[in-house]
Amino acid sequence: MKKVLFLVLISLLCTSISASATPAHQETYGYGYKKQYNEQPPDLGFYAPLIEKYNGFYMGDPNEKKVYLTFDNGYEQGYTSTILDILKEKKVPATFFLTGHYVNDEPELVKRMVNDGHIIGNHSNKHLDYTKASESDIKQDLKALDEKIKKYTNQDTVQFFRPAEGRFNEKSLAITDELGYVNVFWTVAFVDWHSDRKNGWKYAFDEVMEQVHPGAIILLHTVSQDNADALSHLIDELRKRGYEFGSIEDILWDKYVPLY
Repeated sequence: MKKVLFLVLISLLCTSISASATPAHQETYGYGYKKQYNEQPPDLGFYAPLIEKYNGFYMGDPNEKKVYLTFDNGYEQGYTSTILDILKEKKVPATFFLTGHYVNDEPELVKRMVNDGHIIGNHSNKHLDYTKASESDIKQDLKALDEKIKKYTNQDTVQFFRPAEGRFNEKSLAITDELGYVNVFWTVAFVDWHSDRKNGWKYAFDEVMEQVHPGAIILLHTVSQDNADALSHLIDELRKRGYEFGSIEDILWDKYVPLY
């Protein structure tokens, strides 16, 4: 009887350990950070070394007064043309992370992004949570969107990737890195994806300006009228404060190409 009880206890213990110990590489993370303000970069905690381990990045050089504009486009609300007009007028580069839905519905805007000199990044064809997807589904999803982008533009490669809803884990970082994508996160963002919420351009302006810092990658959503109305003011004020606008390709170059 004692032997049976012992075996039952061992079995229960092993089951408990197996159920509770989700492999570290499969644990899901929702990207976030602790804001610092006063032109100081936020504290990313353990996210920073994890992202860097798989050759991703979340900001440029924190000692250089340069910032990087990025936009996430899941669907169109009529503001992207205005944003593109402003970027062209102000001569500011940007990266647009697109979903497959957006590319299908707005091919002319997608063409214009590239024709105006901007970069298009992959934001998942189906806006999938890669932490819950199989490796084969991830590969298929990435390939499907890349092919759509190449179909409508003369951008022959899609190098940058931003996970849908900022959800990732070590498995998804490893897979995308192995496929040659660079995961791009951010250090300036706020709740701006609700198209029915209009707080005025000053709200968006203040949110960015209080968080901005040297090297900041700024994430904005194009469904926000506040963002479209604030963009010209943001560009002018940041330049007034001594900031330059760079392309995320600059970060990649600085990070991986040695100086001789």
